[in-house]
Amino acid sequence: MHFRASFCDPFKPDVIELGEIEKDKIIELFENTDWDGYSEKIKKNPTSAIHYSPSLEIENKDNRNGICISAIDETEFYIFFKRPKLRKYLFGFYNHMNTDYLTEIRDQTVEDVKECLIALMNNDLDFLENKIK
Repeated sequence: MHFRASFCDPFKPDVIELGEIEKDKIIELFENTDWDGYSEKIKKNPTSAIHYSPSLEIENKDNRNGICISAIDETEFYIFFKRPKLRKYLFGFYNHMNTDYLTEIRDQTVEDVKECLIALMNNDLDFLENKIK
């Protein structure tokens, strides 16, 4: 599997593309992100200086499934799950493939985030579908 990473720095208007990342480096990248430092800097700056919550996105390039972790503070995170999904409308008569279908879950801990990243790395989409509805 091939993975890519990007990061949203709260104080920069453009997403920072980190490029390809090895599977065994994903957890390390999450752990080495200075979530505490960003949280402190956000508290000390006016909202007009902030473009995003600090966010790390990891995407499986082979199937376009991805996780985006967005920090509320140093201990609480949102987790977004992006994947292609066939959506049915009008009692199933019509369907549409949404290539960037997105769901989210909030109030997640560092351990929850690691659990979801490991599921993404192992392509355990059932786990992610059930956790992030």
